Amino acid sequence: MSMGDLGSSPGDAANGIVVVFYRPDAACVRRANRYADFGRCVVVDNTERVQSAEQLGLDDRIVYVANGANRGIATGINQGVELLLKAGCSSALIFDQDSEPSTQLLEALPQLLKEEQRQRGRIALIGPAYEDARLGGVAPFVRFGYLKLQRVAPVGTQLLEIDFLISSGSCINLAVWRDIGPMDDALFIDFVDLEWCVRARSKGYAVLGAPGLRLAHELGGEPVRVFGRQYPSHSPLRHYYLFRNAVALIKRSYIPWTWKSTELVKFPFRLAIYGLFLQPRLSHLRMASVGIWHGLTNRMGPLDRT
Repeated sequence: MSMGDLGSSPGDAANGIVVVFYRPDAACVRRANRYADFGRCVVVDNTERVQSAEQLGLDDRIVYVANGANRGIATGINQGVELLLKAGCSSALIFDQDSEPSTQLLEALPQLLKEEQRQRGRIALIGPAYEDARLGGVAPFVRFGYLKLQRVAPVGTQLLEIDFLISSGSCINLAVWRDIGPMDDALFIDFVDLEWCVRARSKGYAVLGAPGLRLAHELGGEPVRVFGRQYPSHSPLRHYYLFRNAVALIKRSYIPWTWKSTELVKFPFRLAIYGLFLQPRLSHLRMASVGIWHGLTNRMGPLDRT
């Protein structure tokens, strides 16, 4: 499908949707095809093996971008948003390939964004509370606090000003995209959404949580239970990016010390959990250590494993 065909999608012509693929299965394709009924949809595929949209089984209303390499979640979102901007979209819903949004969410978030723009103007994005049954249900929204995050219960109907939202399920105000700037390609994955929200707030734009909306979303791999509490787990490679990007962001002046202090407190606990309770232990510890070193020495982008 050509870029010019993007304007022929049904639904609200001003609303766009970006989905980032990485080695998708049939369920991922099915979810993406459903989005074509709700606005202009772009799928950016970071899978190493190039396939056509037809081979994948994508709806012919979807614009498909095959990168032929894993260029990261930040670059994938940026590519999709740029296509939506060229098509004249005013908002962009962002989804991971495994997210399962309700029809209510797909319809309500762009409308809520429009209403809030009219009322208060400077909005960066709006998003739902996410629900991961493996981690105990609906997660609270978050505000930064010294040494400890402040948990904000997703209750009531009033939108809540918060400090960041996960990218999947969020609806970005494309009218302010150029002013805030794109997602940070150098981060590749992990903390990409947090950094963008912090940058948006530093420029005076609000980040809003919609407590009445939910997104079914699995955070990380199978959780690990430590002393009765569930923690999201990741591969050793993901832990590399998590530790590297945390260190890189701690070094940046515009990142608030409320968040930095919380991350510094979490560092030893994360290292202990990943090093003692996840297999293979040495691999997790080694990749986390390499990540810390690369963050300190400004080695960003995708990890070169050659």
